Amino acid sequence: MLCQNCNKNEATTHIKRIVNGEAMESHLCADCAKTLGYDDIFDSFNLRLPGLFSAFFSDTPFALTAAKTTRCDNCGSSFNDIVNSGAVGCAHCYEVFRDKLMPSVQRIHGRVSHVGRKPLRHETIILPPEDETDNSALIEEKQAELEKAVEQQDFERAAVLRDEINALKEAK
Repeated sequence: MLCQNCNKNEATTHIKRIVNGEAMESHLCADCAKTLGYDDIFDSFNLRLPGLFSAFFSDTPFALTAAKTTRCDNCGSSFNDIVNSGAVGCAHCYEVFRDKLMPSVQRIHGRVSHVGRKPLRHETIILPPEDETDNSALIEEKQAELEKAVEQQDFERAAVLRDEINALKEAK
């Protein structure tokens, strides 16, 4: 498709604008897009990840010579690689570069140790030892409750008790 502005070059930029609820589309070549102010709109935001992440490591000296560069035994990343890419090479890098990473982690997160929510308390179910499988007294008690529930026509409770009794009998 040719540029809708100059009708000479191939259109490489697609612009869609909505004005008063009406959509308008334009297809422009790179030169016309730049002339009309539609070149790289993200340039003004400076959204380059290496630059963004290197700001967190600003107190770290970057001019390390190749001979003195420490590398991760597992992935081969250097600290400069981490700073430039904004990503840690592997989990082992946290151990190798701990002294260099921790100040930045603290600056980003506010702490270097995890302080999160504690798990909710769970009820502890105490099971009898395996050799104590004589549930006859419990079965008799549940059987009496079952008969009472049937007399009161509480059939939902009776069904629950029946299932509990069957489970206890199977456990014998």
